[in-house]
Amino acid sequence: QVQLVESGGGLVQPGGSLRLSCAASGSTFSINTMGWYRQAPGKERELVATITRALNTNYVESVKGRFTISRDNAKNTVYLQMNSLKPEDTAVYYCKARVGYFPPYDSWGQGTQVTVSS
Repeated sequence: QVQLVESGGGLVQPGGSLRLSCAASGSTFSINTMGWYRQAPGKERELVATITRALNTNYVESVKGRFTISRDNAKNTVYLQMNSLKPEDTAVYYCKARVGYFPPYDSWGQGTQVTVSS
């Protein structure tokens, strides 16, 4: 089993920055791709960014050039650096780990609130 704990959310003004962290524990050797997702009130959860164990990244179009996902495999931690934040980035941000191979399963964190408001 893999457990994920997010941190770093909060209230920030438009144009500001935040850095989210997601620390994994448990059977971390079996973690493959990790990612950040978000869910705004009244909306479905959406992918924000993913990063593979080989550090290949993927972003949703709306955050390209503003957000950066990174990963420290030695620390079993994934980060999301969010710059130039907009009110529409307001959401609960969740960390997800794809674990194992046969078959793989997803482990989710509890979420951290990000609010962008003046």
